[in-house]
Amino acid sequence: MGKITGFMEYERVEEGYRPIAERVKHHKEFVIALNDEQAKIQGARCMDCGTPFCNSGCPVNNIIPDFNDLVYRQDWQNAWAVLDSTNNFPEFTGRICPAPCEEACVLNVNDDPVGIKSLEHAIIDRAWQQGWVAPRPAKIRTGKKVAVVGSGPAGMAAAQQLARAGHDVTLFEKNDRIGGLLRYGIPDFKMEKIHIDRRVEQMKAEGVTFRTGVMVGKLPEGSKVINWAKETVTPEELQKQFDAVLLTGGAEQSRDLPVPGRDLDGIHFAMEFLPQQNKINAGDKVKGQIRADGKHVIVIGGGDTGSDCVGTSNRHGAASVTQFELMPQPPEEENKPLTWPYWPYKLRSSSSHEEGCEREFAIATKEFLGEKGKVTGLKTVRVEWKDGKMIEVPGSEQTLKADLVLLAMGFVSPVATILDGFGIEKDARGNAKAGTDFIGGYATNVAKVFAAGDMRRGQSLVVWAIREGRQAARSVDEFLMGFSDLPR
Repeated sequence: MGKITGFMEYERVEEGYRPIAERVKHHKEFVIALNDEQAKIQGARCMDCGTPFCNSGCPVNNIIPDFNDLVYRQDWQNAWAVLDSTNNFPEFTGRICPAPCEEACVLNVNDDPVGIKSLEHAIIDRAWQQGWVAPRPAKIRTGKKVAVVGSGPAGMAAAQQLARAGHDVTLFEKNDRIGGLLRYGIPDFKMEKIHIDRRVEQMKAEGVTFRTGVMVGKLPEGSKVINWAKETVTPEELQKQFDAVLLTGGAEQSRDLPVPGRDLDGIHFAMEFLPQQNKINAGDKVKGQIRADGKHVIVIGGGDTGSDCVGTSNRHGAASVTQFELMPQPPEEENKPLTWPYWPYKLRSSSSHEEGCEREFAIATKEFLGEKGKVTGLKTVRVEWKDGKMIEVPGSEQTLKADLVLLAMGFVSPVATILDGFGIEKDARGNAKAGTDFIGGYATNVAKVFAAGDMRRGQSLVVWAIREGRQAARSVDEFLMGFSDLPR
């Protein structure tokens, strides 16, 4: 497996970043990928570990030791073939996946793990440069029609798999471009949208029909979910026109913070703020863009979406950026004997944090303060957690200045009215109720209607969406044909 003693000889090499002063002036990607020699060394570090936990740590079950070995041997085309066999879109995951595979790496028990994500990034970028990524249209058409609703990574993966199985696939998206939260949630500095556009062209050549600006069902009155649809299709129409329907929309219902002053101007959901900048980057005009220029910005929510708000605010030229997290600050290092090979609890800092951000942990917002209808500050209190309950710390109240507040506390569920329009039974969290069994997986209680991705499992990672899209495609194919050759 690679170089037998490589893990003892070579240190982990990280991908580099462009200087902060340079990268905050634009919205382009700034990661410096590994060169061939660095990638070879990373591949050499992969151990002959016997039981590669990285495979199971990866939601799409990438065959990681094999492509590590092939990169070490500089057999890039076969490395790409191995990676492509399990992951439809490595250019997405190689950029924005948090890499649970690396946490599960056996070398991570007492050393730094293999740089799996950086190798994935290097492999797929080379594959595009060399022209190895090409359309693979089905040789035989089945005549079966499938509607996929929602064009995020789950919908794109499912649509591509189903088209390759020979079905006539139509992918519906309510917004003006394909990609879901990849398009209008992930900032361009983390993933430029050319990566989505190239896949769309590939999928068109494979027979997928894209219908953008089409709302399937309806949103509730006053919904803050982004919706740039110009036409509407009812669930009943889809069920009549297609042999199967797969729902792969996102968990788009943002978690709100209903405290006094919430109605003040200048308080916005992250998903009001981030999509606007992405549209402008794409060359669109946006009226009344939410801007952070010269403002004191407070981001409420310590996760990836909050980090994206931090990075975007810095690129706008914010006067200051502060990020709140309700939970205590995690430890700098995880307890590896306790957590490995599972996802560890530890402090994580993103490139956006490094660009300029104060981070406040164990803090809660009591009230939004304002003047003349506009937010001017927040009243906060420190909190402690005892026996799973949050307790306010007496005497810890303080007031912080804020001209712009961005709510990035995650997403609670898919939009209920979409599921209700199909009559789909929901689980306790408001997601579409559907199992993942090998037989009959991803099927809802409604005949010929399936659900996958965030629509089924709730807010999750891009790599989980790709996994569910692939698995759901197999279930739909089996439902239509009685069997399936698609991988699961």
